[in-house]
Amino acid sequence: METLSENTCFGGTQGVYSHASDACKCDMTFGLFLPAEAKDGPVPVLWYLSGLTCTHENAMTKAGAQAWAAEHGIALVFPDTSPRGEGVADHDDYDLGQGAGFYVNATQKPWAPHFNMWDYIAEELPALITENFPIDADRQAITGHSMGGHGALTLAMNLPGRFRSVSAFAPISNPTGADWGRKQLSAYLGDDEELWAKHDASLMMAETGFDGPILIDTGTSDQFIDLLRPEALSTAIAARRQQATMRLQPGYDHSYFFVSTFMEDHVIFHAEALYGA
Repeated sequence: METLSENTCFGGTQGVYSHASDACKCDMTFGLFLPAEAKDGPVPVLWYLSGLTCTHENAMTKAGAQAWAAEHGIALVFPDTSPRGEGVADHDDYDLGQGAGFYVNATQKPWAPHFNMWDYIAEELPALITENFPIDADRQAITGHSMGGHGALTLAMNLPGRFRSVSAFAPISNPTGADWGRKQLSAYLGDDEELWAKHDASLMMAETGFDGPILIDTGTSDQFIDLLRPEALSTAIAARRQQATMRLQPGYDHSYFFVSTFMEDHVIFHAEALYGA
């Protein structure tokens, strides 16, 4: 692992690191914020998964999460959204290929050699971080925006016991039922739609739910709301009687102005779960 930068931030340290990934078979970069409490021992961690076209840097510099994480003594992990570099497959469309990993393990050409973001986020990066930094692996939570909200919800429901809480900002909630999802899932996983189900938050909610609290915010003026399909997830949550809060925020769009506005709410929500009994 190589340290690319470390800056003092709200009494803690905002670092950026790179490493050779076995899962993605390329070098990967991630951001990690450690609060001041990390100097005295392991701290709980909140994972933030970014959306389409983003890198580790977008939320790290735009979401304003460090201020609230520092207040509650929580570490933040900002992974990249896909493998990158020479020899990694890409596409002319912004919503497929580099920057658009969709947090799945691809099985189809030309994506399969590198696009194993599920294994990277679920296994490889957590192991790397807990081995090298003072992170309490027993106190983890996860959130994300858009494609990252999709990843946060599906990872949380597919990895029971891993995360104490999950939240999302404008998540892609029903990718098997919208163009943001069917296009990518067929490209990465093939045409067998049974293999898509574990990557659809609405279907996973109907099948398994989540053993903990959920918070979801979506803006009513989100320009992509028809692709996000929050109503599908809301229906599944109601049918399952899942512990969850879904909020439609009037006037907000899909941007980081929206994310940063409600970041404090989400960090407090996770802090209550991470420091609870």
